[in-house]
Amino acid sequence: MKLYRLLTEDDTPAFCHKVTDALNKGWDLHGDPTITFDSARGVTRCAQAVVKEVEGTYTPETKLGAH
Repeated sequence: MKLYRLLTEDDTPAFCHKVTDALNKGWDLHGDPTITFDSARGVTRCAQAVVKEVEGTYTPETKLGAH
């Protein structure tokens, strides 16, 4: 099955670490990253989609971060 996750974080090194961690766990980048400004909080937010092919059958109970 193919899994999909959207990683989000404020535009800090924490975002890069989150994406790097996913890549090192076998996830692949999917599309380009996006950046937006959260005016309510006054911060820039980043997002990156990642995908991973794993064994098994998807159910809504699948823990995506556990893969």
